[in-house]
Amino acid sequence: MYQIQKRHGVIRAPPERLGEEYGKLISELARSTFEGRLDSEGKLVVMVSNIEPDGNGRVVHGDGGVFQAVYYDALLFQPLLQEVVEGSVVDVIKFGAFVRFGPMDGLLHISQIMDDKLDVDEGGKRIIGKETKRELKVGDSVRARIISVSLNDKNVKESKIGLTMRQPGLGKLEWIEEDRSKKAKKEKGEIAA
Repeated sequence: MYQIQKRHGVIRAPPERLGEEYGKLISELARSTFEGRLDSEGKLVVMVSNIEPDGNGRVVHGDGGVFQAVYYDALLFQPLLQEVVEGSVVDVIKFGAFVRFGPMDGLLHISQIMDDKLDVDEGGKRIIGKETKRELKVGDSVRARIISVSLNDKNVKESKIGLTMRQPGLGKLEWIEEDRSKKAKKEKGEIAA
């Protein structure tokens, strides 16, 4: 889930950069200090904007850098348990597929893809249902539900997010549309049960 919050923080301007245009320097340092990191609430700071200094900076004895308090708008992303997300398959491996939704990737374990026995074609980067012949490959758009979240505040890329598509209304977007169409035809009596 995305949200924008007004935030307050402190950045450090190193002494060797103090001759630069201060407004640009503060903006650059705020971005490098806050973006791409998890906050104390487990929200990923995707982007910061509207960066404004709060008062004068302070020089700490023995440091030489300027510590500047700033106000800024933070675009945040927080994956929530049970949240339904849409994303794209970015990789297929022997035990499932990685799906990118927003700025993060989640693992769609092979047991959570569909109600069918599956073959994994790692070389072709695809997973195929033995009975249904449905195929999931890199680039496919999917709808999944978040079933586990373990965020790594030291390295966001090492966070683990588990996904499932084994429920009605979830799956590859083409499969969802096919299932809707079949259901509508069945209700109209156009196909046998």
